[in-house]
Amino acid sequence: MSIATQHVLQVRDKIELSDIERRIFDRLLATVRHFNLQTQVRVAGGWVRDKLLAKDCYDIDIALDNMMGTEFVNKVKEYLVSIGEGKDVHDKGKIKPNPPRSKHLETAMMRWFDMKIDFVNLRSEEYTENSRIPSKQSFGTPEVDAYRRDLTINSLFYNIHTDSVEDFTKRGISDLKSGRIVTPLPPKATFLDDPLRVLRAIRFGVRFEFTLDEDLKVAAACGDVKDALAAKISKERIGTEVDLMLSGNQPVKALTHICDLTLFWNVFSLPSEFEPAIPDGCERLCIAYLDTAWNLIHLLKDSTFKDRERRLSLFAALFLPLKNITYQVKKAKMVPVVNYIIGDSLKKPEDAKMVLHLHQASQKFLSLIPCLASNEDLQPDDVDWIRGLIDDVSIASRVRVLTGFLLRELKGLWRVALLLSILLHPIGINNTEDESSQLHKRRDLFNTVESSIIELGLDKVWEVKPISGEDIMNVLQLEEGPLVKEWASHFVYCNFVRTVMNTAR
Repeated sequence: MSIATQHVLQVRDKIELSDIERRIFDRLLATVRHFNLQTQVRVAGGWVRDKLLAKDCYDIDIALDNMMGTEFVNKVKEYLVSIGEGKDVHDKGKIKPNPPRSKHLETAMMRWFDMKIDFVNLRSEEYTENSRIPSKQSFGTPEVDAYRRDLTINSLFYNIHTDSVEDFTKRGISDLKSGRIVTPLPPKATFLDDPLRVLRAIRFGVRFEFTLDEDLKVAAACGDVKDALAAKISKERIGTEVDLMLSGNQPVKALTHICDLTLFWNVFSLPSEFEPAIPDGCERLCIAYLDTAWNLIHLLKDSTFKDRERRLSLFAALFLPLKNITYQVKKAKMVPVVNYIIGDSLKKPEDAKMVLHLHQASQKFLSLIPCLASNEDLQPDDVDWIRGLIDDVSIASRVRVLTGFLLRELKGLWRVALLLSILLHPIGINNTEDESSQLHKRRDLFNTVESSIIELGLDKVWEVKPISGEDIMNVLQLEEGPLVKEWASHFVYCNFVRTVMNTAR
């Protein structure tokens, strides 16, 4: 499956610099002249690609042919201080190389005129047999470094001495124009050098709507590359790539490619034991939920979901089919497997906590939807989370009070939980309806429930501050104890119910 049909893009023949970019490059050249440094300074990778595509880019990667990045940055800072511009640059330290984790270069970082700038040296490497960890590293030529890059479209250089684009692979510009995702070296060698490049190839492909090379797809799906992805790449780096995909312009296409290349369970790894068993093809169901959520978000008003809410909606929707599958942790506690996937295999524990919370809340919302959508009275007998919670509340007020409690629990994320519950809700689809009609039904149901909540005056109910149990104890001069604590908690509960009942209708 291709991400997009091959097409021709408008690619500039020459890079046009902004005033800030020109000023930065002028200072770099002045540093070279001031200290008589025998080095060539080039911009590498994404900045060159984006400038040729007439896109803004605020990250600049500087490649030096015979100096370490830290050494050059120190010279730059020394020169800027000498001309009275030292206050304009902020040193951000350096990242040390970690070859076993496919991080081969020391990177010096600085912030300059609101631009993030990294400095690295060009590299040349030798490998021992049966290992992709370099046994010897040395300064390399631009051509050698270009072939070590992940993709041809990222292998271009901009030489600031000559104000020219350099295409050492002889493919970078042509692949950019034709919209192709290709590796400079044979793809398997490129991926074994850094297996994360598989995910980067997918991400760039969907971002620019480029076509993945067929040999690249074969290499990405092979066992050696899958094993290397698990062994060499940190979970944090994988999590970052997935985050960029879900936050990007084509998350469904990105995850579909991961699925097509049989990488889904390599990226979203599972604990060694879990129950019940995951059915074959479950990853496709995960993509289907993601697809529906993505399309539903775009059908709703633009203001419905902010970036954070959209991101959490997609994370939670992707793993909805796995919400009832559990694994055992310490003290024999059974935990949803989604917690492991997001918290351990992507190293995003806070996101895992939020997604689990949203999954649980969406089930509660699901039980309220019929009443909120039709103004019917709630019959709580068959709903576990409701039993005992509203025994003293009249039938006519139960939906209002329970919705108030649920929104107080969810706060600003209640629309995310509502979206998930709409995905789970059976909407009475008949066999003659196409996907678009079904999607519009879900959109209409979301809008109906949202409007009902707003009309009940509950949209910001969590901001209403009822009297706390501590306030009660202070006023009555009571000492804390089990009975007093229980009584105060009950009073707070009743107070909140009263608050919900009195909010503006």
